[in-house]
Amino acid sequence: MFSAFTNSLKIPELRSRILYTLSLLFVARVAAHIPLPGIDPHPLQQFFADQTAGGGGALVGLYNMFTGGALVKGAIAALGIMPYISASIIFQLMTAVVPALSRLQQEGDVGRQKLTQYTRYATVVICIVQGALLILALENPGRLFPGYDVNLYGPIVMVGKVGFLITSVIYMTAGTMLLMWLGEQITQRGIGNGVSLLITIGILSDIPAAAAATYQLFFAPIGVARLGLPQGIVMVLLFLVVTMGIIMVVQGQRKIPVQYAKRVVGNKVMGGQSSFLPLKVNYSGVMPVIFASAILLFPQQIFAQIGAAFNIKFLIEFSEQLLRGHWTYYAIYAGLILFFSYFWVSVMFKPIQIADDLKKYGGYIPGVRPGEPTAQFLDFIMTRLTLAGALFLTVIAVMPDFLLFELNVPQRIAIFFGGTGMLITVGVILDTMRQVETFLLQRHYDGFLKKGRVRARSTARQGMTGDALSSDAVMKIVVPMTIIFLIGIIAWAIQAFAL
Repeated sequence: MFSAFTNSLKIPELRSRILYTLSLLFVARVAAHIPLPGIDPHPLQQFFADQTAGGGGALVGLYNMFTGGALVKGAIAALGIMPYISASIIFQLMTAVVPALSRLQQEGDVGRQKLTQYTRYATVVICIVQGALLILALENPGRLFPGYDVNLYGPIVMVGKVGFLITSVIYMTAGTMLLMWLGEQITQRGIGNGVSLLITIGILSDIPAAAAATYQLFFAPIGVARLGLPQGIVMVLLFLVVTMGIIMVVQGQRKIPVQYAKRVVGNKVMGGQSSFLPLKVNYSGVMPVIFASAILLFPQQIFAQIGAAFNIKFLIEFSEQLLRGHWTYYAIYAGLILFFSYFWVSVMFKPIQIADDLKKYGGYIPGVRPGEPTAQFLDFIMTRLTLAGALFLTVIAVMPDFLLFELNVPQRIAIFFGGTGMLITVGVILDTMRQVETFLLQRHYDGFLKKGRVRARSTARQGMTGDALSSDAVMKIVVPMTIIFLIGIIAWAIQAFAL
C-alpha cells in the first residue's frame, strides 16, 4: 500500500493532478480563515467552545462542520459549499417530477450542461437568501444560537448599516462561488470528487484540535478526571470497528445475476454473456441523516418558543425531550432516517426503467420473467436492502451521541467515531483511492490492494474526463503553492495543539 503512494509520484500526469488538487484545497482553506469586514468572530468562537464542551450545537454545529469552521470564524466562506449542494439536490429531485428537466437530463452532454447552468443560478439565489438571513441573525445572535448572551460574550457584528449587509452578502456569495469553481477544477483537472473533497477537508480540519483534546483526556493534571489505558484501548478498537463497518456497508452491494440472450446479427453471434446488476446496500448514502437532522431541529425550536411565550409547561417539557440525549429524540430520529431512506430510493431508483432496459437489450434475470415481474423482483430486493442500510445509518448516526452522553467523551473527539462526517469522509476517501488506483493500473503499477480492487460507489467514473494540464504549466503554479501549503499545515497544527 505504501509503495502505491510512491508510485503515484512517479507518473507525471498523476503527480501534476495531485499537486494541483492540494494547491486548490489550500486556497479553499485560506478562504475559510478570512473574516468578513465588520465582524468580530471571537465571541462566536467562545460561545461554540462552551457549547461543544456541554454537548450542544445541533444543526448549527453540523453546518459549521461542513464549512470547515468557516461559520464560527465569520469568514467569507461562511456559507461553505452547502448552497451548491442544496441546489444540486433540488434539481436532482425535480428531474424526477418535472418532465422538462427530465428531458434535459436525457439529452446527453448538452442537456447536462444546461442543468449545471441552472444549478449555478440557483446557487447564487440560495447564497443571497442564506447570506442575508445569516447577517441579520448575527446582529441578534440569540435567535440563531439559543443561549447566546450578548452581555456575556459581546456583540458579533461591529457595524449596523445597510451597506454592511449588502457587502457581506456579496462577499459570502463570492466565497461560495469560489468554492464551487475550485470543486469543478479539482474534478476536471485534479484527482476528481472536487466538491466532496472540499467537504472532507473541512471535516478533517478539526483533527489537530481533536488530537490535542485526546491528549488532555488521557494526560490531564492530577486531580482532574482522566481516562486510563483500558479506556484508551477500547476507544481505539471501537474506532477501528466503526471504520470497518462503514467501509463494508458503503462498499456492500447485492449482485443480481443477469443473462443476455444470443442474437444473430449478420454473420456474427451477439450476446450470450453473463453479468450482474449491483444493488447497493446503502443506496441513499448520507442524505437521510442530513435531512433527518435538519427537520428534527425545527419542531424543537418552535415548541420551545411557543411554550416560553405563553408559559405552556407541556410544550417546554416536550421541546426538551426533542434535544440530544433523550430517547424521544432518538426514536423520532430513527423514524426520519428510515423514511428518508425509502423516499430517496423511491425517487432515484427506477425498477421499471431498469427492467425495460434489460428487456430492450435482451437481458433477463434467471428465474424471473422479463418486464413487470423483473421490476417487482428488483423492488422487492431493494426494499429489504434499504431497511438494512437505514438501520446501519441509524446506528452510525447515534454512535457519537452514545460516546458523548454515556461515556463522557468530548464532542470534538466523539464526531470521529461515526455520524455524518465519518460517513462522508470514508466514502470520499474510498472514491479518491479508486481514482488514483485507476491511474496506477493504467501504467502497470500495483494499486492500493494486492488482492481485489477498491470498488466504486457508482458505476460512472467521475472527474476523469478533464483535459490534463501540461507539466510545465502545472509546476509553475504548484511548486510555490505547495511550499505555502506545507508552511500553513505546520502553523495550523502548532496553533491547534497550542489551544
